[in-house]
Amino acid sequence: RNNRESNLRIIASLKPLSSLAKLHSHNLLISKYKKKMKVIITTVLGLIASASAFTGPQVGRATTAVHETKADLEALALELNPVIGYYDPLNLADAEFWGTSNEATIGFLRHAEIKHGRVAMFAFVGYCVHANGIKFPWAMQRDGTPFPSETNPPMTWDAVSDAAKWQIFGLIFFLEFWSEFSFGQNTHYMQGGKPGDFPDFTNEIPHPVPFSYYDPFGLAKKMSAEKKQTRLVAEINNGRLAMLGIIAFLSAQVVPGSVPALSGIVQPYSGNVMAPFSTNIFSTYLPKAVAVADSM
Repeated sequence: RNNRESNLRIIASLKPLSSLAKLHSHNLLISKYKKKMKVIITTVLGLIASASAFTGPQVGRATTAVHETKADLEALALELNPVIGYYDPLNLADAEFWGTSNEATIGFLRHAEIKHGRVAMFAFVGYCVHANGIKFPWAMQRDGTPFPSETNPPMTWDAVSDAAKWQIFGLIFFLEFWSEFSFGQNTHYMQGGKPGDFPDFTNEIPHPVPFSYYDPFGLAKKMSAEKKQTRLVAEINNGRLAMLGIIAFLSAQVVPGSVPALSGIVQPYSGNVMAPFSTNIFSTYLPKAVAVADSM
């Protein structure tokens, strides 16, 4: 009995020590947790700081929202062509595409016209170059294949290999992908950004890019606002003329006599000017892709 009482007294005396041990263990866990949190926070802050090093300085490009209205289009139309003026037979300027606002729709239409005009200017100049047999003197491909000698531009395109065409389309896809981005210094054209404005390479790509896309040599930095506006108006007019020009060339080739002014000037073409590849890519490449997928 005496031994039992002695043991009970010893156990009772150990309870405070047990509580102290638990408290000490709890404090150690809290200390380790705090240290771990400090490491996590420090790491996250370091990642944020390193990421910000890839971001260009928030200067230079204006970030003011544009939000053009129908009244702005009417004023611009008179500036572009005082004779014709505002012309919108389909009332597109009153629409609201995809459930967006009218201002967003106008931004889309303005950007689309400028972009299509730029592509048409490239196409028109390229058509004239190939029609005159002008080409680079070096080989087109690494296997020594030269550039086509055709003077019929659509046939010149048909003579280009599919591998080369995919490279061209790859560049186009990248530019289209890049133009749809909204960076810190660039606002999307449907969200108040400037129609036709292309996101710069020099401030947005996370590696050194020596030249910007629009003004690689910095010649427009000192250009006055009035001169810039004059050139923007000229670009739209030149783009409209180029769109009419390239479609006239192709129409005259495919449908002889459809453009009397070009009769005897452009060569006829019996192919499909709307087919970028000589064969249907879906019947050529899709079965191969399906076969590869099935074998995996």
